[in-house]
Amino acid sequence: MLDSNTKTDIEKISIDILNQSKSIGVFPTPVDKILKQTELISDSQIDLSVVDRSFFERLSDSTNQGIKILQAGLSKVKGFFDRFEKTIYVDVNQNEGRQGFVKLHEIGHSVLPWQNEVMLALDNRETLTSYEDEFEAEANHFASVTLFQHDVFVEEIVKLPLGVDAGIALAKKFGSSVHAALRNYVLKSKNKCVLLVLTPIVGVRGNKAICSTRNLFYSESFKEQIGELRLPAEFGFKWSFIKDYKFNKRYNVQGEIKLTTVEGDILTTSYHYFYNSYNIFVLLFPKGEKNKVKTKIILQNI
Repeated sequence: MLDSNTKTDIEKISIDILNQSKSIGVFPTPVDKILKQTELISDSQIDLSVVDRSFFERLSDSTNQGIKILQAGLSKVKGFFDRFEKTIYVDVNQNEGRQGFVKLHEIGHSVLPWQNEVMLALDNRETLTSYEDEFEAEANHFASVTLFQHDVFVEEIVKLPLGVDAGIALAKKFGSSVHAALRNYVLKSKNKCVLLVLTPIVGVRGNKAICSTRNLFYSESFKEQIGELRLPAEFGFKWSFIKDYKFNKRYNVQGEIKLTTVEGDILTTSYHYFYNSYNIFVLLFPKGEKNKVKTKIILQNI
């Protein structure tokens, strides 16, 4: 967890770069324009999923992190930053939203001055979601606040009705993954809401658990007014949103379920369900919770 002073320092650097690159209010967030402002190069000619191991070994001779990732497998490398060459490499097999976040994460390693000792940063799925390793958490925070343009994202939230539709629409607007947008949506929302992110478990049959918890995020008002929910690590068919998944639904905004808080209170909850072929997103909020706006969201190709 980053302390408030570190977050403030990172956010000042991010704001300066956004302003200097004239990226504030430009949608989707112009990552390549930001990259140019930082005088870095992005090399998209190398496919990281098929590149020879010796390419990474040459670069990671003095980098413990790089050696660890090499030991874990080259297929897991999603991006890396070479300070000597001032070059960023990104796995082009990721969707555009994910590539943008990875680029900004690597830019973070470059522009945060106290990270100058990082000569080479190799990043996989774990480091790109890490909030335990300090430098990775810092790079992730830089990527998130830059991609979502600080208060601009909050200003967009209040224009939209509460729901998973808002997160999907914001992902398209800012050029992020749905996962990143929904996470940021809940963390920045003034509404009482929770985002449960589930990953299907491969190879299960019958009534066994078929989804495991990947992430769980609470809005500040939910935690303050209601507290945390009593939820399992794995979910089976007794859960309504798992039935949605079982019956191959991609989207449902009419769900309702009773949940229990850690204090033992029963909470009648509306849920919105969305499955993007990788993760199941379940947005939970107390029945009747709304964001009163006149804007309607029309999503296509759901």
